[in-house]
Amino acid sequence: MSSRQRVQQWATFARQWHIFDCKWQNPYESAIAIVKHLKGLHKPIYHPMNDCGDHVICINTKEIALPGNEWTKRAYFHHTGYPGGASWTLAWELHSKDPVMIMKKAIYRRLGNNLQRRYTMQRLHLFPDDNVPKELIENVTSQIRQLRVVPQRIDHIEKDVIDNYPKIMDYPTDYLPKTLK
Repeated sequence: MSSRQRVQQWATFARQWHIFDCKWQNPYESAIAIVKHLKGLHKPIYHPMNDCGDHVICINTKEIALPGNEWTKRAYFHHTGYPGGASWTLAWELHSKDPVMIMKKAIYRRLGNNLQRRYTMQRLHLFPDDNVPKELIENVTSQIRQLRVVPQRIDHIEKDVIDNYPKIMDYPTDYLPKTLK
């Protein structure tokens, strides 16, 4: 076996490290892409009985976006294991207590009920902001694309870009809206 083939084979079977930015992303849609890499579904050698998944680092989990009124309507179940230990927590309460928990629960649920779920979750690394330990960042080899484009804030756009943007009409200098008259 040539050295090139050995490197190619090592790269096929090695665990890669991916990074995913959760900023403004729906955790349940993002979980689909993340689980694909955690299980190794993107690899040509994937088999359900083979544990060939990769590591995934999720950053900015405190800036996730739930659609509609899911922050106030979605409730998460937790049971302590003791009698009367069942509790339901709203999404905004859970997120304020632990900013990574909603993303973790979305990915955990998406993994399904299988025996490898606990070990697959060990390869998931969640961080509420972009402060990731140096030893983890050094391992990252690729980035998982965001599903939604993060919009740019208008106060971060340069003044000349805003001035040169095509306009339908220009208001007169002495114009006052009806609310100010």
